[in-house]
Amino acid sequence: MQIVTDYAADISPEQLDGLEVHYLPLMITIDGKTYRSGVDITHEEFYELQAKAKQIPTTSQPSPGDFAELYRSLAKKDPDILSIHISSGLSGTVNAARIGANAVSEANVEIYDTKTLSGALGWHVEVAAKAVRAGLDKSRILSLLRQVTEATETFFTLSTLKYLIHGGRISHLKGLLASVLNIKPIIHVEKVNGTYATRGQARTINRAIDEMADILESAHSPGTAMRLQIYHSQFPEGAARLKEKLDKAFQCNWLPEGQIAPVLGAHTGRGLVGIISAPEALFPKV
Repeated sequence: MQIVTDYAADISPEQLDGLEVHYLPLMITIDGKTYRSGVDITHEEFYELQAKAKQIPTTSQPSPGDFAELYRSLAKKDPDILSIHISSGLSGTVNAARIGANAVSEANVEIYDTKTLSGALGWHVEVAAKAVRAGLDKSRILSLLRQVTEATETFFTLSTLKYLIHGGRISHLKGLLASVLNIKPIIHVEKVNGTYATRGQARTINRAIDEMADILESAHSPGTAMRLQIYHSQFPEGAARLKEKLDKAFQCNWLPEGQIAPVLGAHTGRGLVGIISAPEALFPKV
């Protein structure tokens, strides 16, 4: 079996070490020029261009034809393919994958909608790739993915709402009011539809980071063994603040910290910090 994902998955090189994963890029268009996120634009280059752009950058998912081309190519080696993607509640990528899969009769493609993104999507991909390496069959791998989905939570806060508002990821009215009032929301990726839900708000970004930690502390007993990973957008000081708070609350197994993919940063701008978490007792071991 072969694993396919998209570049909305944030995965550190350490997590991917020894694993085989095939990617399809999501696209970013900045002032008329299109880039492949994760392929031909770095994090630093993206945020420099975003800051100077005359118009807010836009993003697009791979086409069904892109998926069909990749599936057809992979099927020459192994027709069994597991395609794991960003939430269908946030992107049309899953739908494009399904259309592409239907066009390739020689491939046996299973599409998994993670109902999440970024590092949490990366955790799904990591577990699936490890399971393939271990020789587990498809039904067992899908069971593991469901365990990852159930155990994992994603929260983030950000310094500006203008990019989320422009991208239609939150209510325009609520987003506008929050911007006017300079409120920093704490956003949760809910699991029913895989969309954003507000879990709190604060007047400053530092207080929002503290409240994000408080939410996790209220959900788990002190000293709980937790699998944790922080992603941010050009905001290492915010990441350090969150890590310090959580180190005092839990027995932390930290995965490598990183920056969110440019295609995600297009919807957040600089100044985001997010946490992916799961109790070690509930997270599947492969």
